[in-house]
Amino acid sequence: MTAIAPAAVLWDMDGTVVDTEPYWIQAETDLVESFGQTWTYEDSMTLVGAGLWESAGILRAHGVEMESDAIVSHLTGKVVERLSRDGVPFRPGAERMLRELHSRGMRAALVTMSVRSMAEHVVSHLPFPAFELLVTGDEVSQPKPHPEPYLEAARRLGVPIEDCIAIEDSRNGLASAVASGARSLAIPHAVSIPPGPDFTIWSTLEGRTADDLFSLPFRSETDSPE
Repeated sequence: MTAIAPAAVLWDMDGTVVDTEPYWIQAETDLVESFGQTWTYEDSMTLVGAGLWESAGILRAHGVEMESDAIVSHLTGKVVERLSRDGVPFRPGAERMLRELHSRGMRAALVTMSVRSMAEHVVSHLPFPAFELLVTGDEVSQPKPHPEPYLEAARRLGVPIEDCIAIEDSRNGLASAVASGARSLAIPHAVSIPPGPDFTIWSTLEGRTADDLFSLPFRSETDSPE
């Protein structure tokens, strides 16, 4: 397939660029247990890719007696503490792909449901300016799986969303990317993603090149019969 460079590459953060899911799971577990309740691994998987305020509502339903804003602030603070103490764990191949795209002058945005302060903390650990802009969970009215976050990134970049590539690891995030109209790539991490006609699945970015990324099919191609 011909490699067609996109107008921009739009990246999810948690689980796609960095492996922060274990940090979130620990923070959620500790918080729920501090109220005498139980939070299982299966419970934590229901929050993967969800907006933080949506997640806060679910945690409140599990017995966390705090306001949603306070829950978001608490969890974000705990994850940032872990990042500061233990470092930023990049996903396989992610930093190398970001570097290659940057060296080729490719525009990029980070589209995450984490708050801006956390996204800025993660980005600060990259030794080069990988992202032209950030779209964060505290800046959109409709979180993933709604397409607003990706549409907003394209709007701010001034490019058509259908000319962008979006990279995601979760079902909610992928649904957002697909609904936006972007060429969509899934790299499943914490949760499995079944195949579908509107996106491509890779097991990892490790060993992949920018030309591999640019060869992803457009929606019209994925919709066409074999």
